[in-house]
Amino acid sequence: MSARHVPYITPEAYLAAERASEVRSEYVNGEIFAMSGGSRNHSFLISRFAHELETALDHRPCQVAVSNLRLQVAPEGAYLYPDVMVICEDDATEIRDMVTNPVLVVEVLSPSTERWDRVGKFTQYRRVNGLREYVLVSQDEKLVEWYTRRDNDDWVYRQASGHDATCRLEQLAVDIPLASLYSKITFPEL
Repeated sequence: MSARHVPYITPEAYLAAERASEVRSEYVNGEIFAMSGGSRNHSFLISRFAHELETALDHRPCQVAVSNLRLQVAPEGAYLYPDVMVICEDDATEIRDMVTNPVLVVEVLSPSTERWDRVGKFTQYRRVNGLREYVLVSQDEKLVEWYTRRDNDDWVYRQASGHDATCRLEQLAVDIPLASLYSKITFPEL
């Protein structure tokens, strides 16, 4: 059996096509990956997490972006659409449809993308110099996992689970109570 040949697409060709398209796609190492829609819980959790961050960061020079703002991981490598990002400094790029310097990235896990979010995207996100925290939010149970970057570039894993737990984002000094985050979220029957 022969391997399928996927032609290499340049970052410039991807960006030109992406800007002309009404459908979003991500780009990693010369390949384009179409993005699909999410579930109700996926959408609601993006909104809830962004709201919690907006409220906590209201009087600080940080902005919260959701789902439709592109992150340039590296000019030659990856362009991704995180579910939620926090940007606390002016971006080094003048390009209006992407950022390069989030301090926090959040992905709400889906059955079809969980492995990619945990491994592939995390590998890419670790390349962003200013990124300090990476958060994974379950849509099937009250569970938030996050990684915090230390000064020595090690990433420390933490998790919070259950109604009374709190996700403490050290780098932003923000607490996200799971009771609030998962308010109004209905879990699937098992």
